Amino acid sequence: MPFVREAMTAPLVAVDPHASLVEVAQVMRDQDLGEVLVVDDEQLVGLVTDRDLVVRGLARMNSPRQRSGPDPTPITVGSVCSRDVVSVAPEEEMSAAAELMRRHGVRRLPVVDGDQVVGIVSLGDLAVNAERPSALADISSAPPTR
Repeated sequence: MPFVREAMTAPLVAVDPHASLVEVAQVMRDQDLGEVLVVDDEQLVGLVTDRDLVVRGLARMNSPRQRSGPDPTPITVGSVCSRDVVSVAPEEEMSAAAELMRRHGVRRLPVVDGDQVVGIVSLGDLAVNAERPSALADISSAPPTR
């Protein structure tokens, strides 16, 4: 059975929890990513997806800035990211990662070796690296359209 390290994506893109939603959205756009890790002092504190930015951030207000007094302050990614992040070790089998995703209802897992985040593995990554071909693997391996 293949291991997570064979399917994970690295190097990682991470942002500080104090980064604004606009800054994170620009990183996602520039790097062509749907998720980034939220890291504070080299420690994983969360994971934010493009959907989190919309559903937890922009959709709950009229503007991408919070109103607090005369100076609007940017909403930080730390306030909208998922904090209870489930992770997997690089030496775990891909089937174990798939089971974690199923059990926790997530599509991406940070790959953690000791205290160090070394990659991220997505449902699409697992599908592409599975022993049996699937429609999800075909879709996940297709080049992006713009």
